[in-house]
Amino acid sequence: MGADVAADLFPANRHAEFEPEVVLLRSEPLTGFDSAEARATLRQSELLVTGWGCPPVSAAVLNEAPRLKAIVHTGGSVKHHLSAAVWDRGIVVTSAAAANALPVAEYTLATILLANKRVIPSSRLLGRTQRFDRATDLDHTIGNFGKRIGLVGASAIGRRVIELLGPFDLEVVVADPYLSSRDAALLGVTRLDLEELISTSDVVSLHAPALPETHHLIDGARIRMMKRGATLINTARGSLVDQRALTDRLVTGEIYAVLDVTDPWIPAPGDRLYTLPNVLLTPHIAGSLGTELRRLAAAALDEAKRIADGRTPRHPVVIDDLTRIA
Repeated sequence: MGADVAADLFPANRHAEFEPEVVLLRSEPLTGFDSAEARATLRQSELLVTGWGCPPVSAAVLNEAPRLKAIVHTGGSVKHHLSAAVWDRGIVVTSAAAANALPVAEYTLATILLANKRVIPSSRLLGRTQRFDRATDLDHTIGNFGKRIGLVGASAIGRRVIELLGPFDLEVVVADPYLSSRDAALLGVTRLDLEELISTSDVVSLHAPALPETHHLIDGARIRMMKRGATLINTARGSLVDQRALTDRLVTGEIYAVLDVTDPWIPAPGDRLYTLPNVLLTPHIAGSLGTELRRLAAAALDEAKRIADGRTPRHPVVIDDLTRIA
């Protein structure tokens, strides 16, 4: 992993937490696999702990690691650095996706509640005019009671959002081709097709992976289906949304958006999203940051110790799931 990532996740005072089950071969992280020192370390390694900035673990890298039994990833997706060769060799893979799901779900919960209370436009109006009249500046749709929340994707994050929404007087519906009616009932939600969810929800929140088949899943036609006053929340990936079509609808003032991700990651200078009063734009902060990185480190430590003890990991990544997960 990157040296800065390692410093945040595993500062020197945490190294002893690996013991006695796991023995660290180095006090500093490997940031690449090409050096003689890296190859020497790989030859001894039975377990790799990876993080953001890890270079690809290719077949050539695996040839340098004949004793390798497991890879524990401290982030969410393993697609950026692990190839099928890892699973072909029977190497166990786990990730901290479940731990990273919680802050994203918390961000989503917060923005759902704020969106339905019309916090974004009320704050912008107050700042612009320095006055506010409840009789004329609010509409009767404000509030969270009885609102329909539509989640696109029953992913790890989507399921944590469902869990966090439990105490509130909200109706939760989900669109996900892999979610059965039985599983929806167990989650306490109603399963809908995507079009019905989009056209009837007060908030549409995206929790689907970025795959070729989900590119512009929320296209112009579906954006136009959103009812007046609805809010689109995207904490997943910017590529899920036709951003130009979304911006065109936002310009009308008919809908709202909370965008933690866009396409590109940072909109170009002068993009209309920066100044629209019905948009809350944040720079990809929903995932684990700051103190939340400690949760990722704790999850990785737990998995490493379980594997070292011969126990089953809590969060294995199965190769058959790679085509449908982030």
